[in-house]
Parts: sequence; structure tokens; C-alpha cells
Amino acid sequence: MKEKHDVKNLKFQVWDLGGQTSIRPYWRCYYANTDAVIYVVDSVDKDRIGISKQELLAMLEEDELKKAILIVFANKQDMEGAMSSSEVSNALGLSALKSRTWAIFKTSAVKGEGLDEAMEW
Repeated sequence: MKEKHDVKNLKFQVWDLGGQTSIRPYWRCYYANTDAVIYVVDSVDKDRIGISKQELLAMLEEDELKKAILIVFANKQDMEGAMSSSEVSNALGLSALKSRTWAIFKTSAVKGEGLDEAMEW
């Protein structure tokens, strides 16, 4: 799904690529001319955070994404048992990304929380 958005003086296109295993090989088709990656993580799904880390790190190794900034949405913060943003950050190994500009935000897509702060950043 492709959407165009305007936030303040920033215009951008968003591609919702989905995270299903069968779709992941096609992600690289969208990497050209990418300035930022918004990576959405289910903060409640502790069983798959390791897979999410592997996929994220593999994606960030792609040549076309070497200079892209990274914004992580630690989503579903409205749900009981959600990992904190620091727990998600640790599980994804974000502190090891020394040569990349990145930030993580607690979000709830259902409630619309944290999204404005992330886009402001």
C-alpha cells in the first residue's frame, strides 16, 4: 500500500510492506531513493522480537539503505505486557548502530499515540 503524506514542511511517500515471511524478499524492491525507514515492532510479541532484529539488521545492511535514518515504532504500547521502548531497543540491538541516525518511539497505532512525536523527530 502506498500513501503520500505531508507533515509540517516534509513531504513523503509511505510504503506499507507488511512483515509476513513470504513478503520479506520483496522489501528490497522499495529501497531505491529511501531516506528513512520506519520500522514498526509489535511490542507485545516477545516470541518474534529476535526474528524482527534479524530482519532489521539484514535490511539495514543493504547498500541502498546505508544512509537512511531509522525510526522504530515500539507499537501496541496500549496493550498489557508491552515491552518498554528501552526493552525493544535492547532486543533489536539499536545501540550497536553506531554509524546510523536512529530513534525509537512508544506508539499505539489504534489510539494514535506517539505518532506525532515520531514525525516531528
